[in-house]
Amino acid sequence: MRYNAKGGNRLRGPYPSSENLIQREIRENREARKQRIENDIDRYGSEILDSDEMKEAYDQTHHLWSTVGEHTLRVAESSVRLCYALRKLRIKTNIPEVIIGSLCHDLGILGRSGKFESGKECLKEHPTESVKVAKELVPDLSEKSADIIERHMWPAGKSRIPNSLESIIVSVVDKNGRQTHSHFKKRQPEGKHKRQIHE
Repeated sequence: MRYNAKGGNRLRGPYPSSENLIQREIRENREARKQRIENDIDRYGSEILDSDEMKEAYDQTHHLWSTVGEHTLRVAESSVRLCYALRKLRIKTNIPEVIIGSLCHDLGILGRSGKFESGKECLKEHPTESVKVAKELVPDLSEKSADIIERHMWPAGKSRIPNSLESIIVSVVDKNGRQTHSHFKKRQPEGKHKRQIHE
């Protein structure tokens, strides 16, 4: 820690004494990054986020401690965060495709007790069902977004190996997301909804 000639901390400014300039910059960058990610998800995923299917997703339990809606938002947020990290390494990714694919990747699970006879069948078949739901929500669904959804279960089930960086990102984040707690507060079912990202 640096001190000025008078013995005080010259990194401190007109903000709480417990926060120095570096800590403030880190906090502000983190807040800006969270806001940018939230804005991207709202911009590219609004037709999915405002759908009846997403509202229903908040009523169905997923991975024992979460809901399908919370899980898909968590996967979307973490996937976009990873895309931005890769961008710093000059590795390009298609963020809109990642958002659409990640928001839709598990929507085929909705109503699973009436669709699938067992958990094993759900594991194998829900990616295909999720693509069908995605095509209803996003009529001009791209092939890449469909592949992200179709291949997100690899290596489990009957999913084929991901064929794009975006597909790998969502697949890996989805596997990791099962072991972490929710980053999002529940999206309320009425009106234009706001969710909150937590780190």
